[in-house]
Amino acid sequence: MSVHTGSIPERFDAALADLDVAVTHTDPTGFDHTLKTIVRDPAIGTPLPFESVSLPNWVDESTPATLNSASTGITAASIGIADYGSVVLPATPSGTEQVSLFSDLHVAVVRVDDIVPDMRTAIDRLGPRLRDGGSAIVATGPSATADMGALVRGAHGPREVHVIVLENGDETNE
Repeated sequence: MSVHTGSIPERFDAALADLDVAVTHTDPTGFDHTLKTIVRDPAIGTPLPFESVSLPNWVDESTPATLNSASTGITAASIGIADYGSVVLPATPSGTEQVSLFSDLHVAVVRVDDIVPDMRTAIDRLGPRLRDGGSAIVATGPSATADMGALVRGAHGPREVHVIVLENGDETNE
């Protein structure tokens, strides 16, 4: 892990760059356009729990059929972890885990206000949800393995990850 300096969002961006993860900052008014420039069709997604943005109507809901054919999966991240460039994907009834793992490109959407400096802060924030029986995935970059020799991307998850950081402090519906 590289040591990054700067603000928490700047550290998050630098950690993502170290992982070859693209990051785009946008505000709610530019969200749909930003998303359209990133995704590869067909795209599926899970509902975004943010007041000021939602998935556009050209993004399909996750079903077994759409999951199987999707090139891009779009999910909300409840936390970004600046030190690692990780995103926390809470388990949801709409299948956040599957949507984040099965497509070649995973697009995670996180509010700038939900980026925390380190793992300790993330665990402190997650603690109540986990103690109440919830679960979450801490995802760090694209899937990669070198178990059998050369590095292979996408063996156990997405080949690529792109993080969209929402710059406005809207409310979550968690």
